[in-house]
Amino acid sequence: MTSSRAVPGAHPSGLDRPTAAPAVEEPVASPAGGPTLPGLVRRLLRGQSFSAWLLEVIRFCAVGGTAFVVDVGLFNLLRFGPGELLGEKPLTAKVLSVAVSVLVAWLGNRHWTFAGNKRDSRRRELTLFVAVNLGGMAIAVGCLAVSHYVLGLTSPLADNIAANGVGLVLGTAFRYVCYRYVVFTGDVGAGPPRPAPPGAARRRGRAPAARR
Repeated sequence: MTSSRAVPGAHPSGLDRPTAAPAVEEPVASPAGGPTLPGLVRRLLRGQSFSAWLLEVIRFCAVGGTAFVVDVGLFNLLRFGPGELLGEKPLTAKVLSVAVSVLVAWLGNRHWTFAGNKRDSRRRELTLFVAVNLGGMAIAVGCLAVSHYVLGLTSPLADNIAANGVGLVLGTAFRYVCYRYVVFTGDVGAGPPRPAPPGAARRRGRAPAARR
C-alpha cells in the first residue's frame, strides 16, 4: 500500500501553484513614442516631444531674426531712405522701428511659433508680450551698464560685447522662457467635443440582445 505524503508548499491538486511575477513599473515614454524622458523634462516640455520642442526653438529664432531685420531696416529707411522722412529725428525713427518689430515678433510667435498655445485674449497677450520685451531690453542695458560703469570696460568692442553679445543672449533666453511659460499659455487644442457620427446614438441606446 502506497502512502501519499503532502509536500510542503505544494498545491492540494498536486500541481505547483504558479507564483505571481513581481510588478515592474513601466517607464513613461515620450509623447512621440521616442526614448523615455525624466519627469522634470516632461513637465518643462509641456507634453511635447524633444523634436517638437527643438522645432519650436528654431521657429522662435527665425521670428526673432525677422523682427531684428525689420527693426534695423525700418530705422535706416526712415532716416536715410527716399525723402529722409525722419532724417533729423533718430529717436522717433528708432521708437517707430522698435514698435513695428515688436508687432511683427508678436504676430510671428502667436500664429507660428506658439500657435498651439495662443491666448483667447489678444489684448492681454500683447500687453504681456510688450512687458517681456521691455524686460529683455532692460537685461541688455543692464549688461552694458555693468560692463561700462562698474568694470570700467569702455572700449567700443567691450560695449558691443556687453550689449550685443552677452546682453543679447541673456535677453533672448529671457524672452523665450517668458513667451513659453507666461505669455503663450492658452490651449486652442481643447475645443468643443466632436459630434458623434450618424447612428452612434442609436447604437449606444440600443439594449444588448439577451443571451440564450
